[in-house]
Amino acid sequence: MKKVITERDILELEKQGIKVLVKTKDTILTPLALDRIRSSKFSIVEKEITQTALIQTASTGNSTSGKSLIIGSDHTGFRIKNILIKYLIDKGYQLTDAGTYDENPCDYPDYAEIVARSVFKGDSDYGILIDATGIPSSIAANKIKGIRAATCYNAFSARSSRAHNNANVLVVGARALGEETIKLIVDEWLSTPFEGGRHQKRLDKITDIENEKLK
Repeated sequence: MKKVITERDILELEKQGIKVLVKTKDTILTPLALDRIRSSKFSIVEKEITQTALIQTASTGNSTSGKSLIIGSDHTGFRIKNILIKYLIDKGYQLTDAGTYDENPCDYPDYAEIVARSVFKGDSDYGILIDATGIPSSIAANKIKGIRAATCYNAFSARSSRAHNNANVLVVGARALGEETIKLIVDEWLSTPFEGGRHQKRLDKITDIENEKLK
C-alpha cells in the first residue's frame, strides 16, 4: 500500500526535533512536503519496511535501545553520517540529524556545538560527531561544560572511553577509518556501560578542573 507523506507530516516531525525521514519505495511525498524537507534540511534515508512503522519509531522514541542520539558532521563526514543514520535507525535508536546536510564546505565547530549542547541540556542521551580525523570536532565539543567527547579509533578505545571515562559524545574520523570499522566502534561505544567506582573519582577531578575559575 502506498503511503502519502504531506507537509503536515513533516511539520509534526519538526515539532518533535526530528530531522530524519525514512522512506520506502511505496512512499509518496507531496510537492509541499518535498519543499518543506528541502527548506528544513531533512535527511532522507531509504529502507525496505513500511513508512508507518518508521515514523512511529522515529517520532515516539519507541526504540529497543531506549537511547536517543544526536549525530552531526562537517562536509567530510557527510557520507558516513548518512550511512550511520540508516544503520542506527535499523537498530531502533531515536535519531536527530544535526547536519550538515550536503557536501558543501562548512565549519566543524558549528555542528560540534549543536551536538554537544543537545547532550548537555539532556535533549539527547548521547552524541556522535564525524569529521576527517575525529580530532577537531572533539576539541570543539569538549569546550562545552559537562561534555566528555572521545575520539575513538578502534573497539578497545570505544569500550574504554565509555567504561572508564563515561564519554557522552563519540567522535570518529571519516578519512581515517573505514565504514565497517566505524560501525564497529559505534556498536561498542553504545553497548558499553560506565563502570563507576574508581573511575568516577577521576571524573570528579576533571569536573573540579572544569569548574575552577581562571585567575
